[in-house]
Amino acid sequence: MVSKSDQLLVVVSILEGRHFPKRPKHMLVVEAKFDGEQLATDPVDHTDQPEFATELAWEIDRKALHQHRLQRTPIKLQCFALDPLTSAKETIGYILLDLRTAQETKQAPKWYQLLSNKYTKFKSEIQISIALETDSKAPVDSFKAKGAPPRDGKVLASLSGLDPKDIVAVLNEEGGYHQIGPAECCPDFFIMSVTIAFATQLEQLIPCTMKLPERQPEFFFYYSLLGNDVTNEPFNDLINPNFEPERASVRIRSNVEILRVYLALQSKIQIHLCCGDQSLGSTEVPLTGLLKKGSTEINQRPVTVEGAFTLDPPNRAKQKLAPIPVEMAPTVGVSVALQREGIDTQSLIELKTQNEHEPQHSKKRVLTPIKEKLTEPKSPSVSPATPHNQSPLMKDDATESEVESLQYDKDAKPNPKAVSSSVPASVAQPVSVSHAPETASGQKIAVPATSHHFCFSIDLRSVHDLEVGFPINCILRYSYPFFGSAAPIMTNPPVEVRKNMEVFLPQSYCAFDFATMPHQLQDTFLRIPLLIELWHKDKMSKDLLLGIARIQLSNILSSEKTRFLGSNGEQCWRQIYSESVPIIASQGSNNRIINLSYTMTLEDYGLLKTREIFVSDSSQGSAAVQQKPPSLPPAPCPSEIQTEPRETLEYKAALELEMWKERQEDIFENQLKQKELAHMQALAEEWKKRDRERESLVKKKVAEYTVLEGKLQKTLIDLEKREQQLILTESELQRERKELKSEREQNLQELQNAVRRAKEDCAHQVELERLKIKQLEEDKHRLQKQLNDAENKYKILEKEFHQFKEQQSNKPEIRLQSEINLLTLEKREQESQMARLKKQQEELEQMRLRYLASEEKDTVKTERQELLDIRNELNRLRQQEQKQYPDSKEIASGKMDGPRGDASEEGLDDYLTRLIEERDTLMRTGVYNHEDRIISELDRQIREILAKHNPSN
Repeated sequence: MVSKSDQLLVVVSILEGRHFPKRPKHMLVVEAKFDGEQLATDPVDHTDQPEFATELAWEIDRKALHQHRLQRTPIKLQCFALDPLTSAKETIGYILLDLRTAQETKQAPKWYQLLSNKYTKFKSEIQISIALETDSKAPVDSFKAKGAPPRDGKVLASLSGLDPKDIVAVLNEEGGYHQIGPAECCPDFFIMSVTIAFATQLEQLIPCTMKLPERQPEFFFYYSLLGNDVTNEPFNDLINPNFEPERASVRIRSNVEILRVYLALQSKIQIHLCCGDQSLGSTEVPLTGLLKKGSTEINQRPVTVEGAFTLDPPNRAKQKLAPIPVEMAPTVGVSVALQREGIDTQSLIELKTQNEHEPQHSKKRVLTPIKEKLTEPKSPSVSPATPHNQSPLMKDDATESEVESLQYDKDAKPNPKAVSSSVPASVAQPVSVSHAPETASGQKIAVPATSHHFCFSIDLRSVHDLEVGFPINCILRYSYPFFGSAAPIMTNPPVEVRKNMEVFLPQSYCAFDFATMPHQLQDTFLRIPLLIELWHKDKMSKDLLLGIARIQLSNILSSEKTRFLGSNGEQCWRQIYSESVPIIASQGSNNRIINLSYTMTLEDYGLLKTREIFVSDSSQGSAAVQQKPPSLPPAPCPSEIQTEPRETLEYKAALELEMWKERQEDIFENQLKQKELAHMQALAEEWKKRDRERESLVKKKVAEYTVLEGKLQKTLIDLEKREQQLILTESELQRERKELKSEREQNLQELQNAVRRAKEDCAHQVELERLKIKQLEEDKHRLQKQLNDAENKYKILEKEFHQFKEQQSNKPEIRLQSEINLLTLEKREQESQMARLKKQQEELEQMRLRYLASEEKDTVKTERQELLDIRNELNRLRQQEQKQYPDSKEIASGKMDGPRGDASEEGLDDYLTRLIEERDTLMRTGVYNHEDRIISELDRQIREILAKHNPSN
């Protein structure tokens, strides 16, 4: 882990520019590229002094910085002029910065001139400074506890600190999706799809000077979707582009907020029209409108960006192409859709196609790794080995390869054991045996006596050891016309194969019964191998041929023969051969895709007993072979019955052979005529196509020449205006020359006169100055004399002053006055000290009184508490006494009334006197006043005693 001090920032400050031309309809942008990362400034107005005021920074450690400096890696800055209306960028120039000049100390910015400047009349410059700064960003901990998954509709607070540069799309092959953002807080799945629907006016992208390949050129659209390169089906006609709409989809795992930030960074998809490896034009589809801030539309329905986008040729400014009118501009129809996974919707847009016979269903291409299939399982395809209990597939669901196989024999009933019944056109000897009834219109073909009845069966058992990096949904397909049928044989249904798996193929067994001579069988098996095609089936796109396996059928001829008895007890032979062969890629390098294990069996039932074959006209070239019933009597010997030559089997066979040859010649002639007609039609179509292309090119050249002619006319008018302007300017220049010459002569004469007058004035001034100097010298001597007299007088007066001062200092009155002044100062100081001492004494007295008051207060509190205790004790004793002598209470009260009354009055007077003294004592301390609580309480008690004493009197 890199320490914090070793982490640096390479900071490039782009401040301002100068010497730029003014272009009000354009903006200026500077893009900087370093270490594989590209940064850009915000667009600013295209003025003569643009102000960028932007800092661009790259994170780097010291080790990598040292490596870049050793390699002298530059920082390249490119300046572009941006058109806000069309989003077209024009390269203005570039600047190369040396990384070795970057220092950690701050440096003054410098002016750098643009290299390869487009504005040749301007020396455009940009003020730039480059420096190194310590990265103060807090280091990220290696280990952190995982938080709980976010609730629906909310984003974790930790996402607010997520750097947008770290939000990238990462492919998860096992899950079959692209992860955007942290996995713990991005649990939602989305489907993003791009559809290229149509294109128009593509011929406008081909300049007149461009040479296309001599053969039919193939054009296609190319774009990149989350790092996946996507191309559509190639097409050949630019004037009327005829291609099926294709939709490419990717599966994304993220959440709405992070996906919005990602789409803001990756704000566009660039789509190119290509021919080979050359880009003819491109356009940009913005993605920022898919997820708008604060919008929740994606939760209810898919969001789309669609429309017809204009294709611009590369480097239009360098090619100096004329502007194209809007109605003739090349366009491509594109739709970009984003939806949550699981929301079922119908077609988002109504695709605009230029060909009325274009297929209704568009192709779909799933770019997500096929380890996790996104499409629904497909319906099983129709093959010749379909069981009886399986319902037939609808026409709309069948792919193109299935339609081809269905067109061969629509009316044939499916049979678990495929038995072909066509006769090879070459020799008409290897035939198939079937048990169909003979038709009335059948034709006979003789079979040589040496023909054998063979049964060849093949079982494509399994496929294994997949080498490609994605799973395939495969079927196997083959045909071998020698067995009597040209119809393709296919396994059914498609099976999915992944890496490190062995998959057994369903309905992969097929047997063929046919008749041929053994030497012809051997020769055919040696010459013609059996080709097994591996197809990848996808319901949303065209079937794809992945590879071909070559099986040498001659291998079974060298295998061991085993004997067995036939159904009629005849002796038969069987040969079995098993092998595993590789399936080689059909395109590109000859790499192995997968291995195929198969078993083939050849059974020889001996000589064929049937000597005639009936060919049915209604079976479209397929011949039904009927075996003669065994109940017929044997043919008599030639010696017993004399037969006519035309009635012999050999004559009939030769006759049938000649008739068959004539029919084949007629068929061949018809085929040649049809081919000739087809070629003529193709030539006519090609001629019309070339004619349309030439007409379009002529129109385009005429339009270009018209534009050039207009430019030439405008240029000629400008030249004439400039010539007239030059003539006027030249005459004006001659007139100004004459005026300047006369003015120069006049000025020269005036200067000569002025010089003469100046000389005379100078001589007069010199004479006056001399007289003034003489007068000044006389004044100087006179003033010098006066100064000397004044100095002598000053010296005499100063001497007299010193003498007077000494006399005054020796008098007694002066000394007494000085002593008086000193004593006055001492007196003032003592008075101030006395005042301070008096003030301190008053403060001490106040403090003493406060202390005494506090002590008195404590004493009063103590005495009051003692009085309360005594009162409580007296009350307690009185209660006890009342309890002991309840009867004597009245007597005691009567006897004590007289003396007790006197005693109570004396006690009240004493108590009143004591309260008054306490109050006065407290008031004299100066600490209390009449508002204090204790003084108020004493006043209340005094009033109560006075109130009691007054009624008693």
